[in-house]
Amino acid sequence: MRIVVVGTCGAGKTTLARRIAEQLKLPHIELDAINWQSGWRDLTRHDREEFVRRVTEAIQAEAWVVDGNYGPVRDKVWQRATHLVWLDYQRWVIMARVIRRSFFRAALRTELWAGNREQWRQMLRPGHPIWWAWRSWGRRRRETATRLEQECYAGLVVMRLRRRGEARRAVEFLAAAARVDDATAMQLAEERLGRAPRFS
Repeated sequence: MRIVVVGTCGAGKTTLARRIAEQLKLPHIELDAINWQSGWRDLTRHDREEFVRRVTEAIQAEAWVVDGNYGPVRDKVWQRATHLVWLDYQRWVIMARVIRRSFFRAALRTELWAGNREQWRQMLRPGHPIWWAWRSWGRRRRETATRLEQECYAGLVVMRLRRRGEARRAVEFLAAAARVDDATAMQLAEERLGRAPRFS
C-alpha cells in the first residue's frame, strides 16, 4: 500500500501518518523533513529540482505513508499512491490545533527538522503556520476537491475525514485493507462497527 495523507497546515497530517505507518509497519516519508534544511532553509525555494529528486526517489519504494502538500511533487505522489487520506476539518479545528502546536513547540524548544526550532518571534511573520493555516484553509479545500475530480485519480481510494473521530476508523480500515482487498476491508469494518465507516 502507498498512502498519502493531505490537509491544510495544522490538520494533523504527520501525527496521523505516523499512526498509520506504525500500525501497518510501513516506512513514513515526511515531506517537511525533506524540504526544511538547517537554518530553516526552504529547499523548494532554493533548489526545487533537488527537492523533487529526493521525493521522487523516496516514493519509488513499494509501500509507504507520505504526508505533505508540496505542489512541485503533488501529482507525482498522488499518482503513485493507492490510498489518499484527506483531513478536511472545519477551520476552527485546524486553528485550535495549529495554535496549540506552535505554542508548545516554542515553549518547549522542540527540535524539528534538521535541528530547527520554532521561536516566539516567528509567530509574527506572515508565513508562520498559524497565519498560513488561516489564509489557506478555504483555498486548499477547493484545490484538493477539484484535483481529485481529475480522471487520472479515478483509481485512487479517497478517504475524506470531516470529523476528528473518523481518523481512528480510517486507520482501522487501512489496517484491514492491508491484509485483504478494499471491499472486504469495508465489510469487516462494518461488521466491527455495526455500520459502514463513512469517510466522505
